Amino acid sequence: MNYPAIRVENLGKLYRIGSARERNKTFREAVTNTLAAPWRYMKNTLQKQPVTDGEKSDYLWALKEVSFKVERSEVVGIIGRNGAGKSTLLKILSRITEPTEGRIILRGRIGSLLEVGTGFHSELTGEENIYLSGTILGMSSNEISRKFDEIVAFAEMEKFINTPVKYYSSGMYMRLAFAVAAHLEPEILLVDEVLAVGDVQFQKKCLGKMGSVAKEGRTVLFVSHNMTAVQSLCERVVWLKYGNIAEDGPSGKVVSNYLSTLSSLEKNRLWTQIDTAPGNEKIRLHSISVSPVNGSPADEITVQTPLKITFEYWNIVPNTYLNLSLLVFNMQGIMAFNTAPIHEPLWNGRPFPKGLFRSTCYIPADFLNDDTYTITLLVVRDAAHILFSMENAAVFEVIDNTERVWHGKWPGVLRPALRWETELKAGEVLPSLD
Repeated sequence: MNYPAIRVENLGKLYRIGSARERNKTFREAVTNTLAAPWRYMKNTLQKQPVTDGEKSDYLWALKEVSFKVERSEVVGIIGRNGAGKSTLLKILSRITEPTEGRIILRGRIGSLLEVGTGFHSELTGEENIYLSGTILGMSSNEISRKFDEIVAFAEMEKFINTPVKYYSSGMYMRLAFAVAAHLEPEILLVDEVLAVGDVQFQKKCLGKMGSVAKEGRTVLFVSHNMTAVQSLCERVVWLKYGNIAEDGPSGKVVSNYLSTLSSLEKNRLWTQIDTAPGNEKIRLHSISVSPVNGSPADEITVQTPLKITFEYWNIVPNTYLNLSLLVFNMQGIMAFNTAPIHEPLWNGRPFPKGLFRSTCYIPADFLNDDTYTITLLVVRDAAHILFSMENAAVFEVIDNTERVWHGKWPGVLRPALRWETELKAGEVLPSLD
């Protein structure tokens, strides 16, 4: 019998996201709670209630009643918005975390590309980190030695392989880290959004590597927000939504249905309370707005509209060198452009004090094509360390209001109104057409 490589049955993962401060317990209370825990667990399980310790807590099902199977040699894409449960699913499959309920059955050696750069140490050279990271990822010393030259060549790091990685740029670091992880040889490969590594050419190389892994007959679970990559690699896609499977089917159909839901996202968002706003202990978002330069957020945006993207955010740690980066994608997951305030006149290169800041990016008219676009926000420290990232931070639509001879869809992500010149050269005689 040909058993599936991956079987997931009624999988659930429960997280406690808040609890009251615990008071000191007596020895008698501790013993009583320990002895009563199995019975309390059984009672709550039968009643489908989360197991608590009697204190006030908030619980979140990151995954709930998720069931699917992946056949051997099948390549399946996992898509969904932030918080849908994609990474939680892969961490459970990788045995990084345990499920709260349900079970998984895996048949074959597992390789995970979940955290690119696992095991790297800044003081070690590139060569030393290849051996360190490869060992942590499950490769033997002989296997690493056999693939060493291939890894270095793939990362394009021949000149710098004996240099400590603390001197690498962020792109060099990520290229080498991905090269190590990509040369694992498991029967089952779990991949979590690795195609954001490096420049465009290296991203194509990463995509090609994933394609070759799939053609070798290995089972692949591929998580990505790049819908073009998902449809290119995967014939089948599982769409997760709020911890449940929203749809499971052919990649073209599922991706189309998923993209149609993104257009309903807001282009203007506000968080009034700093403690509940998106972010962390270093940075928190206050608001996001996409609007015409000379209009209100409610006004439509056309291909001829100059627009602005405004972010307000709380900087919590004083004297931090901050830099924002905006990645703008169309509905197919293709990046239209990436921009950062490298020419911002007031705060670029200066330490940010603690406080509320506003940053605005201006996009000229006649630049974007008509489409729906999503914005990914990165807040970076010292131009290298990502403090906070937020995918689908805002969504906005650009409509076509022009009158033109060509009535079809204008191809491409961008449609800039570039300068053209045409002239009749004096004295030139047309050749005879007879």
